[in-house]
Amino acid sequence: MSTTTAQSLAGQRADRDIHFEVEQFYYFEAELLDDGRFTDWLELLADDLDYWMPTRTNRLRRQQALSIAARGEAAYYDESKESLAWRIRRFDSGMAWAEDPPSRTRHMITNVVVHHVDPNEHAGFTADDLLVRSAFLVYRNRLEREENTFAGGRTDILRRDEAGLRVARRTILLDQNILQAKNISTFF
Repeated sequence: MSTTTAQSLAGQRADRDIHFEVEQFYYFEAELLDDGRFTDWLELLADDLDYWMPTRTNRLRRQQALSIAARGEAAYYDESKESLAWRIRRFDSGMAWAEDPPSRTRHMITNVVVHHVDPNEHAGFTADDLLVRSAFLVYRNRLEREENTFAGGRTDILRRDEAGLRVARRTILLDQNILQAKNISTFF
């Protein structure tokens, strides 16, 4: 895409072809995660990935800006592609007792909204990149009686390379502020 065309798209909603491509990308990602194909899932992530899930607290309406932990504060995940790869190697080693036997998950992705990135708002990215918001519901079952449901939203920046779309940034925000799960070894 030419620089002039890309600049005119900055911040604009993506067309239906790009929207469809992004939805298909997310459905494929969900399939990989639900099938436990984590090494294949890693291939959908950019090498400079920033994967972040901050904690949240209940706050009064006037303090809502403080309800989500800031960078450098508590987070469930603050990962790079390398650290996620380390987690996956640990799963495969048999040493991740919280995932032996492994969980069964079902990722449902919905409410996908796709815009071209506005480089003025996202340093290091261009209007060729895509800013995507989506909602998710992840059901997790393990052993006979362990069941968890995680609901929330994601804000991603997707970057295209020669192999297709890649997740370069993912911010995950759970709707619940206290997790009832015994562990959080699920990817979102």
